[in-house]
Amino acid sequence: MTVQQDLQKAIAIAKAQMGTYAVFAASTQDPAARAMFDGMAQDMDRHVKVLESRLQYLNQNNQLNQRQQQKQNQQEARAQEQMEPPQ
Repeated sequence: MTVQQDLQKAIAIAKAQMGTYAVFAASTQDPAARAMFDGMAQDMDRHVKVLESRLQYLNQNNQLNQRQQQKQNQQEARAQEQMEPPQ
C-alpha cells in the first residue's frame, strides 16, 4: 500500500469517527457529554484537514516528480540518438 493510499484510508476513518462523535453529541442530553463529543468531533475535523493537506502535498509532488522523470528520460533518449552513427 502506498503512502497516498494509507492517507486516503486514514482520512476516511477520521471522517467516519467525526460523524460518530457528532451522533453521540446529538443523542446525549448531558450538556457536559455533548460538549465533550462536540470537541472530539472538532478535533477530528482538524485531523482530517491535516491529513488532506498532506495528501494534496504528496499528490502535487508526485506529479512534479513524474514530470522531472519524463524530462530526464527525454534528455537521455536524445543523447542516445546523438551517439548513434548515421545510417
